[in-house]
This record gives sequence, structure tokens and C-alpha cells, in this order.
Amino acid sequence: MQARLILDTKTILTDGRIIQRKIWKLPQTTEGRLHALKYRLYCGKSGKTIVRYDNETGKGDHRHVGPEEVESVYVFVSLVQLLRDFDTDIEQLSGEIK
Repeated sequence: MQARLILDTKTILTDGRIIQRKIWKLPQTTEGRLHALKYRLYCGKSGKTIVRYDNETGKGDHRHVGPEEVESVYVFVSLVQLLRDFDTDIEQLSGEIK
């Protein structure tokens, strides 16, 4: 059994921000992916990252913030919480929430 794509969206907002969400369900858990999900969530503008979440092999769950892509560990709780946290970061880091 192969990884199964369960979410694949791309939105371009009127202000030029691009938001992409890609999530795969893995056939089994792996080291660094005990939740059996692989994901890549991205928000950026003009080729610069605003926020990006991913869990590439060997690095586990983490996020990158800003054009410098400052990396920090992300504590995965659930898929719903991951998407909520990503949306909250988009709002806060884009200046939508003061």
C-alpha cells in the first residue's frame, strides 16, 4: 500500500499570498511520523515564506517562519489541530490579527 493523498489545495489570495496544503496518509507509522501522516503546509508571498509546516524524513514535525525560515519543533496533537495552528499562524504572521 502506498501513501494516499488526502488533502491537496492551493489558494491564491487577492493580496498575492499563496496557501498550499498537502497531506498524505501513510500505510503505517514511521520514525518521526508516529501519526502516519506526511504533510507540507505553506503560506508565502512573492517567493518568500510567511510560514511553512512539514515533517520531512529525518526531521520530524516542525515549522519554518519568515523569509529567513527560522525553524522550530512542532508538537503534533491531531490533524485538525495542525490545520488550526497553520491557519492561526497565517493570520498572525500576515498581520491579519493584531
